[in-house]
Amino acid sequence: KGELRMQSLTFDDAGMYQCIAENTHGIIYANAELKIVASPPTFELNPMKKKILAAKGGRVVIECKPKAAPKPKFSWSKGTELLVNGSRIRIWDDGSLEIINVTKLDEGRYTCFAENNRGKANSTGVLEMTEATRITLAPLNVDVTVGENATMQCIASHDPTLDLTFIWSLNGFVIDFEKEHEHYERNVMV
Repeated sequence: KGELRMQSLTFDDAGMYQCIAENTHGIIYANAELKIVASPPTFELNPMKKKILAAKGGRVVIECKPKAAPKPKFSWSKGTELLVNGSRIRIWDDGSLEIINVTKLDEGRYTCFAENNRGKANSTGVLEMTEATRITLAPLNVDVTVGENATMQCIASHDPTLDLTFIWSLNGFVIDFEKEHEHYERNVMV
C-alpha cells in the first residue's frame, strides 16, 4: 500500500520524510514532516470548569482535558479523599469523572490529577447540586378539524437559581416562532 509504520518513536525519528512513487511513465514525490511531541500535563489552555452543576438524582460528567504528551494517567479526589471506580463513580480513560444518582453528599471540590513521564499537573472545580427539572404537565394528544386552532400546554418545575427555556419541536425539528409566527404562537405564563 506504500505505507510506512514506525513504533516506539524517539526524538531522532523527527524530520522530513519523502515518499517516491515510480512506474514506467515516470516518478513523483510527496513530502511530510514528522514532529515528535513531548510535554508535561498542563491545564493552561483547558482548565476544569470552576463551577459544575448537577441535577439531583441525575448524572454528571466532569471533564479533565489537559494538554500532555504522552497521554497522562488520571486520578481524582473529592476534598482530601482519593476517588476510585465504584457503583456510582467512574473515571473514564479520557480522564473525565462520571457520577450517577447525584446526591447532596456529592457536592464539594473535585480535583483532577494528570501525570506522565514528563511531569504532573492538577485542576480543581466545585460541584453543586440543583433540583432536577421535571415536566409537571405534559402536552396531551389533540384531535382537531382542519382549519381549527389547537392549544398544547407544557409546564415544568425547576431549580429557582436556574433559568428555564421551553423548546417546541414538530417531528424532531425545532419550531422557529420568529419565522413561523403566522402559524404558531407561544404563550408564556409565569
